[in-house]
Amino acid sequence: MSDPTDGARRSDLLITPAELHDLLASEAGPGEGPRTRILDVRWTLAQPSGHSDYLTGHIPGAMYVDLESELSAHGAATLGRHPLPGGEALTHSARRWGLHPEDSVVAYDGGGNLASARLWWLLRDAGFERVRLLDGALPAWVAAGFELETAEPTPAPGTVILTPGHLPTLALEEVERFAREHTLVDVRAPERYRGDVEPMDPVAGHIPGALNLPTAENVTEDGRFLSSDALRAKFGRAAEPGSPVGFSCGSGITASHALFAFALAGGEGVLFPGSWSQWSNTPELPVATGATP
Repeated sequence: MSDPTDGARRSDLLITPAELHDLLASEAGPGEGPRTRILDVRWTLAQPSGHSDYLTGHIPGAMYVDLESELSAHGAATLGRHPLPGGEALTHSARRWGLHPEDSVVAYDGGGNLASARLWWLLRDAGFERVRLLDGALPAWVAAGFELETAEPTPAPGTVILTPGHLPTLALEEVERFAREHTLVDVRAPERYRGDVEPMDPVAGHIPGALNLPTAENVTEDGRFLSSDALRAKFGRAAEPGSPVGFSCGSGITASHALFAFALAGGEGVLFPGSWSQWSNTPELPVATGATP
């Protein structure tokens, strides 16, 4: 069922290539005041550093963001593969990008926004809310016929201060009870959820009670997000409107994509940052396999 607020919500969260092109044209040239910072978050599990791809061509003015070093912390395996960065580290990175408190951000990646949604969630969690994703990511920009550049910009350092903790998260010790009492969604591919394969983590399977709604189903074949109605129908298979919903994936990256899609549907979800990589590195925790929770 349509929601009259869908249009406004979608424009707050997404921007089309044509809209971004016009916005950048309106901000062209020297000038003071708020700017739109374009951030390129190209990353995949197979190719964690997308910097070389960035250098072959990116949206004019876009700064490259390294997901592994700037959008993740690192530590013991029991913390998961991509722990959340601390506020000091995230602030340092955002200032390198040239970000000021009054600016806005548009983020994109190499396709589908699976990686750039991590940036969206981190900035909002740190109190910076003016951040949108480019719908369809870089392929949509290219398909629209807009230009790319290869030069890497060097903006003056920004002045933003980021303080994480504005959005709800699940700690490892809270997850088992949450899955029993509420809805926990595992957004990994079905074969990983079932435990047929596990290419990254020490144990195959899923958290008992977690439902499988793969994040790949949030977008169309060309990488654009589904309509709010379609996303509501998808998430409605897991939970009643307004009930608490947590999101887990392999290591907290693609769960952010599901949280973004859930926001498009009008929901407010909870992230389990450690996700399966943390759960599976804690031997005393139970593991389920098969297609059912």
